[in-house]
Amino acid sequence: MSCNEVSVRGYAEFEQTCLEQQRRGRTVFAYFSGDKDPASGASWCPDCVKAEPIVRAELLNMPEASVFIYCQVGNRTYWKDPNNEFRKKLKLTGVPTLLKYGTPQKLVEDECFKSDLVRMLFTED
Repeated sequence: MSCNEVSVRGYAEFEQTCLEQQRRGRTVFAYFSGDKDPASGASWCPDCVKAEPIVRAELLNMPEASVFIYCQVGNRTYWKDPNNEFRKKLKLTGVPTLLKYGTPQKLVEDECFKSDLVRMLFTED
């Protein structure tokens, strides 16, 4: 199965994309990462760099009619602010975070390093 992926940056883009995808009846999975440096292509967050290939390797296990949103949460200073929108509105506590939107199901930080947990998030109701 080919993965339906959308890349967004910032909370407003994330929220708008989620609403559009849910209106289309799609289950939304979201991966939150620190912003990537345009020159190097690497995130400022070393755990995000480590987790991304593990998460991407499991995308083929996503259910039909679902979408994967790759969301950059901002630079390190913005992310560390306890009042940023991701922390306040989505209750994110760390990056990387992988979640099934609208459910309590999520993996945070080093949980995203475990392919079996990532696969379970994508395949279980």
